[in-house]
Amino acid sequence: MLRAGMAQTTKRTLATVATTLAFDKFWTWLQGHANCILRAGTPEVVLLDHEDFHWTLLTEDEHTRVVQLARAKDLVGELLVFPSEVAYVQVEPTEVDGEWLFECIVESEKAREVAYHFVMAHEYDDGEHRREDKWTH
Repeated sequence: MLRAGMAQTTKRTLATVATTLAFDKFWTWLQGHANCILRAGTPEVVLLDHEDFHWTLLTEDEHTRVVQLARAKDLVGELLVFPSEVAYVQVEPTEVDGEWLFECIVESEKAREVAYHFVMAHEYDDGEHRREDKWTH
């Protein structure tokens, strides 16, 4: 309800500016936030999180990173990520409130393309986070 004499204010939003990260910095951070991944993929395939699934992020060797989505011990899907191809990671909020898009960008003289993407449940935080260790029986 507006009182007489008070001006009605309009809500203004500023355009969000994407920020960038080095891939190695992003990967280290991502390993501490595997449970925050909502979706991960490439232009050809997308892995979607589910309450029965869990994410595992591995460094196979110096050239290959592995993103696995599993239900118990059954592999649902796997992405191979080649960090040497990634020029940088671009970060910006999605249109869905509370979701953040992390795009791994590949650049050449002719094109700029998204090779891999990760949608997270929160934005990038430069603070220290411990990597979650897996419990085994």
